[in-house]
Amino acid sequence: MQNYGIVIAGHGSRDADGIREFEQLVELVKQRAPQHFVSHGYLEFATPTIDEAINRQLQAGAKQIVMAPGILLAATHAKNDLPSELLTAAREHADTDFYFGAPLGLHPLLLQLVQLRIVEAEATSSQTVRRADTCLVLVGRGTTDPDANGEVSKFARMIEEGMGFGGSYVCYSGTAKPLIADGLRAAAKLGYARLIVVPFFLFDGILVKRIYDAADALQQREPELEVLKAGYLGVHPNVADALLARAQEAVEGRAEMNCSLCKYRVQIVGFEQQVGEPQKPHHLQVRGGSEKTVEAEAEFAPYVPHPIEAESFRIIAAGRDWSAFPKEHLTVLQRLVHTSGDFNAVDDIYFSPGAVETGIRALMRCKRVVTDVTMVQTGLKRQLLEQLGVETWCGVHDRETVLMAQTQNITRSAAGIRRAFEKFGNDIVLAIGDAPTAIIEAVRLIREHGWRPQLVVGLPVGFVGTCESKAELKRCLQVPRITNSGTRGGSPWAATVVNGLMIDAVNRLAEYGSDGV
Repeated sequence: MQNYGIVIAGHGSRDADGIREFEQLVELVKQRAPQHFVSHGYLEFATPTIDEAINRQLQAGAKQIVMAPGILLAATHAKNDLPSELLTAAREHADTDFYFGAPLGLHPLLLQLVQLRIVEAEATSSQTVRRADTCLVLVGRGTTDPDANGEVSKFARMIEEGMGFGGSYVCYSGTAKPLIADGLRAAAKLGYARLIVVPFFLFDGILVKRIYDAADALQQREPELEVLKAGYLGVHPNVADALLARAQEAVEGRAEMNCSLCKYRVQIVGFEQQVGEPQKPHHLQVRGGSEKTVEAEAEFAPYVPHPIEAESFRIIAAGRDWSAFPKEHLTVLQRLVHTSGDFNAVDDIYFSPGAVETGIRALMRCKRVVTDVTMVQTGLKRQLLEQLGVETWCGVHDRETVLMAQTQNITRSAAGIRRAFEKFGNDIVLAIGDAPTAIIEAVRLIREHGWRPQLVVGLPVGFVGTCESKAELKRCLQVPRITNSGTRGGSPWAATVVNGLMIDAVNRLAEYGSDGV
């Protein structure tokens, strides 16, 4: 097993410096492990792709192949994207043994390398400042995985204690909070004489450059505070040796991931719905040697109804005079007729000015729909969600929603809306099809707390508070909204409106694609 092949798998970057350094590291690995055939590939933004790197191994006759992630922490890329690439290859080449290594993680060699980068940064200053009077600011990439973000904090704590810093502050370049600018402002207020800003990144790139720019801006704003910029990990024997160690652990069956608190395996507070989520790649810009994006392949296909569905809509189009309705409303309105079986169902539907256009743009840009109940969520067409890359969320059954409802004496539907306000902010389409209390809570948050969902669809059914809640939504001028004025409605109606908007969005993208836009 000592001559197994190694695929070093990177994310890829639009920054030429980052690609150049990654490939320099690959060459360093080859020098330090000449007994292995080493190839490399990228998930996106660069070539060769992962499958091309694996094919190079197969062409060289490798019968044991290890994928070593050239990635720091185990988040979505290491848990979904890279394993999916490896599993695809394993299915196609059953006569080859494939192994998956853990990301570099909190390897002792990386701790030593960060120590070196900090000492190098200190050497650039003419001032003598005790470590006890210095705050370490460690900047991570930031992910949607809380365990991976927590690893950055753990790394910072180990460096803080190991090197004797007076304190440490963790921030992120994106996705997680606090962001770098906010983090530096907060760290500057802690009263230390010096900040040392350390990008916890493997290579140079757009994000590292932004981190250094933010540090320079802080130094200009706070001339009495010394701000030192440490180097990122970079091309170094410690990184190469850590990669080789992870590859060796994989073939020995000792590859360890951060699984004890993995959001895909156990219920982590705030991420309960992702337990058991299917393992599949996402946003892969370049795959299989093709320059065509996955988004282009998915989005530029127009919506094609089933023949029975198409015949139903032919009947609906001919079944009444639609000339009184704006053209942009017809997809939603005719689908409501289809859902309700009633031509008169559309007579009391209310659209605020520009609601349809705003909703279409929100689905294409924000890519998240929040619902009050799971019936609305399950009524959304899966094909359209996947084409647009739209995620859905309903918190009505989450443990925190139940606790909030109990402790604050509100309905679970209202508590779920309040959690959406806290969790996602403004970049959502809100679809309410069951609970008048959900509409009342949404309107309260909009009026009293400045919440601005991109679009609110409010179509609950019933007799207790239903008409009153929809009247309140209609009067809520701060947000685009779609509702009606009667007791009719329900979860299928709310889902139908969103489905209609998604159909228009998909067809618009298909039209753009056919025009070469």
